[in-house]
Amino acid sequence: MRAAIVPVTPIEQNCTLIWCTATMRGAIVDPGGDLPKIQAAVAQAGFTVEKVLLTHGHIDHAGEAKPCADAFGVPIEGPHEDDRFWLARLEEDGKNWGIRGVPFEPDRWLSDGDTVTVGDLTLDVYHTPGHTAGHVIFHHAPSRFAQVGDVLFQGSVGRTDLPQGNHKQLIESIVTKLWPLGDETAFIPGHGKPSTFAHERQWNMFVSDSALSA
Repeated sequence: MRAAIVPVTPIEQNCTLIWCTATMRGAIVDPGGDLPKIQAAVAQAGFTVEKVLLTHGHIDHAGEAKPCADAFGVPIEGPHEDDRFWLARLEEDGKNWGIRGVPFEPDRWLSDGDTVTVGDLTLDVYHTPGHTAGHVIFHHAPSRFAQVGDVLFQGSVGRTDLPQGNHKQLIESIVTKLWPLGDETAFIPGHGKPSTFAHERQWNMFVSDSALSA
């Protein structure tokens, strides 16, 4: 398995390319914008795109998901159906942020316990509400890797002040869904640098073991 980050939109969202090195087939996670940049990165990596995956429906993650899927002729999987609210308002939010937003419904909504395939890889899906009601993350156990969207960041956590956000729910998602995946798990967040769960459990001021036990 390989992964690469392609920062997109003025908000510097981490669109992530994930591909199977055995089959050279892969997925584009959260193509929020800058489609030509994403296409160039895929061409440079040299894999065949077979699907678009979405962690959640915010404009910087999903704004150009439909144009991206159409350009590659592939389906969209995710997020959880509770994010239908956000996907329906992508055009409106795009105008507010100066980002192209194309409303759509995915080919497949995802639920907790589902799996998605990328080439020969199988990724587990976890429903992790809090940042949005329908947020999901993707975990590849053999690689000890997770794509966590805007649930957790290096040194921070996702904002919960937007519609349908819930801070208590977000912390619960991190503690009950992310931490059990193992301290050694490396993750790519929706913004900023990658990290590990071990690092965040030691140093993250919001969800470190010491912060949560205080």
